[in-house]
Amino acid sequence: MRKTAIVMAFLVAWMFGLPTGWAQKEDKERAELAKALKDVKFSLEKGLGASGREGKPISGKYEVEHGQLQLSVYTMKEDKFSEVIVDHKTGKVGKVEPITSGDDLTAAKAQSEAMAKAKRSLEAAASEAVKANKGYRAVSAFPALKDGHPVVDVTVVKGTEWKTVSEKLD
Repeated sequence: MRKTAIVMAFLVAWMFGLPTGWAQKEDKERAELAKALKDVKFSLEKGLGASGREGKPISGKYEVEHGQLQLSVYTMKEDKFSEVIVDHKTGKVGKVEPITSGDDLTAAKAQSEAMAKAKRSLEAAASEAVKANKGYRAVSAFPALKDGHPVVDVTVVKGTEWKTVSEKLD
């Protein structure tokens, strides 16, 4: 009985501590990204446009991957998906990798479904979100269908302030 109580106490403590750990990890990632973005002159919006030669942009984000800042854009051409890495200094396409499986493919399919119904581009929607939030810069744009209508959640940042703005795409 005593062992069961100890195990239960441990599980309860673990369950309540887990969300805090996730939040701390997210805060750390955001701080790392905000710091890396300080000297970047090439906007997410321009990166979405630059990736267009590889297909229709269906999402995009700045991220720190293996300690390096990168601008990653998912594109769709016909029924194929790719991750396009855009050089955040020059705006040139660095590398293109096919997306063929896993969570990335699942996300790309959902994003392409939303963009198939969109009348506005991600680039235009991200520009609008930045325009409406003076002093902020867009760091990600992820489309989805909400109540059957395409929208994009654009995350913007100014210093250490983060917010997500929803823009209609229809």
